[in-house]
Amino acid sequence: MKRKAAKPIFKSYTQAQPSLIPPSWDELLPAGHQVRVVNWAVGQIDLEPLLRKYKGGGTSSYHPRMMLKVLVYVYTQRIYSSRQIAKGLRENVNFMWLSGGNRQDFRTINYFFHLAKVICNRSQPMQRSKELLQNVDSWI
Repeated sequence: MKRKAAKPIFKSYTQAQPSLIPPSWDELLPAGHQVRVVNWAVGQIDLEPLLRKYKGGGTSSYHPRMMLKVLVYVYTQRIYSSRQIAKGLRENVNFMWLSGGNRQDFRTINYFFHLAKVICNRSQPMQRSKELLQNVDSWI
């Protein structure tokens, strides 16, 4: 007995469907996600050596703690290109959550990463923090 050809049925798909309440980034990340571990770990670091490098005046700067969180997280994801990081900050929910929605350009990212590397290599408290952060992958 031959089956009659059935017409395929698809789930509803509307890209432009407005949402009454947009979800927060926090709701989109599971409780034990790696990005949350990085957020917690960087939150424990004393940033005084890094903060001393910032001069007053001029335009406002991105907060170094947020920038460091992004730096550590992208290294755990094996992303090293500042352009790829800038793209992630525009497109990836994990990056958006860490940066609080800030979208730095690749030049700002590159400048901060160079500054953070120099300070981590010269500062004793930052050396201890560096050792702490090298174990982030094993915490997950």
